[in-house]
Amino acid sequence: MAASTELNLEMLPSDPLLLIFSFLDYKDLFSCCMVNRRFREVSTHDPLWKRQCQKYWLLTETDKATHKRSWKHLFLNNYVDLGRYIDHYATLKKAWDDLKEYLNQKCPRMIISLKEGVKDDDLDAVETQIGCKLPNDYRCSFRIHNGQKLVVPGLMGSMALSNHYRSEDLLDIETAAGGFQQRKGLQQCLPLTFCFHTGLSQYMALESVEGRHQYEIFYHCPDQMARDPSAIDMFITGSSFTEWFTTYVENVINGGYPIIRDQIFRYVHDKSCVAKTGDISVSVSTAFLPELSSVHPPHFFFTYRIRIEMSKDALPENACKLESRYWKITNGNGNVEEVQGPGVVGEFPELRPGKVHEYASCTTFSTTSGYMEGHYTFHRLKNREVFNVTIPRFHMVCPPFRKSVVRTGSTGDVSVPWNDEDNSTDTDEYEDTDRGGLEIPPPSGRCPRHT
Repeated sequence: MAASTELNLEMLPSDPLLLIFSFLDYKDLFSCCMVNRRFREVSTHDPLWKRQCQKYWLLTETDKATHKRSWKHLFLNNYVDLGRYIDHYATLKKAWDDLKEYLNQKCPRMIISLKEGVKDDDLDAVETQIGCKLPNDYRCSFRIHNGQKLVVPGLMGSMALSNHYRSEDLLDIETAAGGFQQRKGLQQCLPLTFCFHTGLSQYMALESVEGRHQYEIFYHCPDQMARDPSAIDMFITGSSFTEWFTTYVENVINGGYPIIRDQIFRYVHDKSCVAKTGDISVSVSTAFLPELSSVHPPHFFFTYRIRIEMSKDALPENACKLESRYWKITNGNGNVEEVQGPGVVGEFPELRPGKVHEYASCTTFSTTSGYMEGHYTFHRLKNREVFNVTIPRFHMVCPPFRKSVVRTGSTGDVSVPWNDEDNSTDTDEYEDTDRGGLEIPPPSGRCPRHT
């Protein structure tokens, strides 16, 4: 019989070991360093740490050349400084880098308002000041950028109607700490954003109190029928800072939120929401306005932006003028209202080959959702021929919300439509919102009902 051969790790060739180690994560590589001398030698092979640097710290060959260090040294340096954020850093750093790259091309003045990141000592001091722990993903983001200067327009998006304007800044950590809430109804809530014009903020709940889930993000919405000022409902905008921020960035860089006159407008465009009639196409984007909405009483305010475009290949004799609009508005209960009126936002635009007309208007529902559809009536400039152009059906749905525990005594996100017979409001007589010099009403302002 052939003599048995004892397996000896010291005798294993390097190539198979390196291949196996290439599938290990940084924790496993550190563990391998402690097994024996052979594993320690292999696990310190520098190319193994290149993958770790790229995965967790987004480092490149340029970074390596700049610092003139090994990949392992670069990994350890970053780990010492940012190790507590290793599960969040790559995701948030990529979001910030993508956002800055996009804004540098589309809206460069916003880049100037960003602040340099803070240190852990600064974040620790804020935790001591407010008496609450900050979530690691929030801390990580502020190590990268400490929010922005208080400027207009704000980084976190704008919205405008003819007599209403909102633009939200991403607060730096010092300003956010100054606005930390201890009052009943918003206990242990940290503001993330702020709007100069409306006073509106998005808050993050640092503790699970008053019916909120820890770290969820929301717009607060006072119960307008309650005598107790602590009766505050909430429109939920995120379950964590990472989800909230990366979702917003994705919408911006993918063109979901348009850049209009150097501002990010938070209209959501469904690419399938387009209707074409002959040479004319109509597309619609929508947005929910929490600052003009309420849960109790049920009043949900939406704005929509419509783009009407004549193909550049259209014949010159197809030039036409809009005469009137017709809307069929259906709320969440299936109740229908029909509205007709001259022009759009007081205008009667003419379309010629390649020309675009855009305008914004709004509507309200007493249910949490609804949809609109209809048509415009045009006539040809050449021969007065009258024809209709289809407006595609577009849906409007408010975000999930949580009712105040002061009123309900219990919690839970609500998405069931309200059983309210009051249907909706079409306010197409509003002027185009994409103009400067807006007059800003108080946050409680409402659009008048169409007559």
